[in-house]
Amino acid sequence: MKIEGQSALVTGGASGLGEATARELARLGAKVAVLDRNIEQAKKVAADIGGAAFACDITDTASVEAALAGAEAAHGPARILMNVAGIGSAKRIVGKDGSAAPLEDFERVIRVNLIGTYNMSRLFAARCANLEPAEGGERGVMMFTASVAAFDGQVGQQAYSASKGGLVGMTLPMARDLAQHGIRVCTVAPGIFATPLLLELPEPVQQSLAASIPFPPRLGKPSEFAELACHIVTNGHLNGEVIRLDGALRMAPR
Repeated sequence: MKIEGQSALVTGGASGLGEATARELARLGAKVAVLDRNIEQAKKVAADIGGAAFACDITDTASVEAALAGAEAAHGPARILMNVAGIGSAKRIVGKDGSAAPLEDFERVIRVNLIGTYNMSRLFAARCANLEPAEGGERGVMMFTASVAAFDGQVGQQAYSASKGGLVGMTLPMARDLAQHGIRVCTVAPGIFATPLLLELPEPVQQSLAASIPFPPRLGKPSEFAELACHIVTNGHLNGEVIRLDGALRMAPR
């Protein structure tokens, strides 16, 4: 699918990998809607790229529907969805005091990363399926953002790894399900990237993380994630696939 002129949605588009993706889509000519719970930051990004910003909680159906309606009113029906919104967590199952990890933490991460992504995707797909097919019968394309933790989860990452593993497991069946509607689905599983959150760590910690990556021995650039996300849109034969973007990194237990 050609990106130029298309209406695109980016969840978590106010910062980090989502912001980089929104900027790259705009650079390539898309009309971008920046969706994020942080509406003030979303507005700043949208203003910078000539897009539109909408407050959106991907776990809340009414919030998603309102954002989808707003984006359609601003830019027309969307054919591109980049699911980048997500949260992290690290909790040992048994804490130092001998107590069990709080179930609420596990539920929260699963709800945002997995259920939220599914919620956003199902509502987008229902709208997209009613559009007129473009070249080759394609109506739309969506991307999930997983993580190498889906495969190499570290100590304490039970909730995070389960949520991202769920996205990996959902990719192929959703691609098969939506094939009849001409909607493609792919997932990117990034490794260690230089996001604002990671860059808040002490420099020696950043260097240690970078040194653990075989090649290139540096943190991933958000722009590299964005470039791959956009390539998924333009490469019409990419479907039902999970792509690791990690410099051959395999995470150690801790």
